[in-house]
Amino acid sequence: MAVGFHITAAILMLAFAIVYASDPSPLQDFCVAVPDAEPSVFVNGKICKDPKLVKPEDFFFPGLNNPRSTSNPLGSNVTLLNVDQIPGLNTLGISLARLDFAPYGLNPPHTHPRATEILVVLEGTLLVGFVTSNPPMNMKNRLFTKVLNPGDVFVFPEGLIHFQFNNGQTNAVAFAGLSSQNPGVITIAKAVFGSDPPISPDVLTKAFQTDKNVIKYLQSQFWWDNNFP
Repeated sequence: MAVGFHITAAILMLAFAIVYASDPSPLQDFCVAVPDAEPSVFVNGKICKDPKLVKPEDFFFPGLNNPRSTSNPLGSNVTLLNVDQIPGLNTLGISLARLDFAPYGLNPPHTHPRATEILVVLEGTLLVGFVTSNPPMNMKNRLFTKVLNPGDVFVFPEGLIHFQFNNGQTNAVAFAGLSSQNPGVITIAKAVFGSDPPISPDVLTKAFQTDKNVIKYLQSQFWWDNNFP
């Protein structure tokens, strides 16, 4: 009987660990973020403003209906509203993004290390997809991809590499919800070839199984960021 109880308890503890694997639930109505104290280190979230000083503006951001500029080599613009733009999102485990695309614009392969993303297309057509984590030996990572039209919705699981590409001849607009007040973004090419200091060319030459001159060329390029507040 005791063994069965301990097994049940262990299963319940694992289940709770899975449920709370992302942002934890808040323990109060809200915790509006204020700038972190210089000497402080916070594992999750930001320190809270005195509730008596909280204003409606702490939960507000204007003008997300306005198109953003896509005049960059990627032809895209991601306007992310996380806790840095809306302090009232602190501890609430959610954020929002507007994605604008010029014709053939790309939101390049990237990951959100702390959030699942759900995207809906409002205008235009997008080719989207994500790649699974590494499978067992002698198997390939699987690509899940779909062409989305206005009104279509697609989900990108937390931490997996994904992309959005405007494969049409007109502008495209999408909105995305993310399951963290601070989802983070790692753009794969920019992180690998544009890090400071740079990753050793020997490492990347071996990893990509290519010529070292190719790696040096890629590291010499300016890697654009299409994420803006």
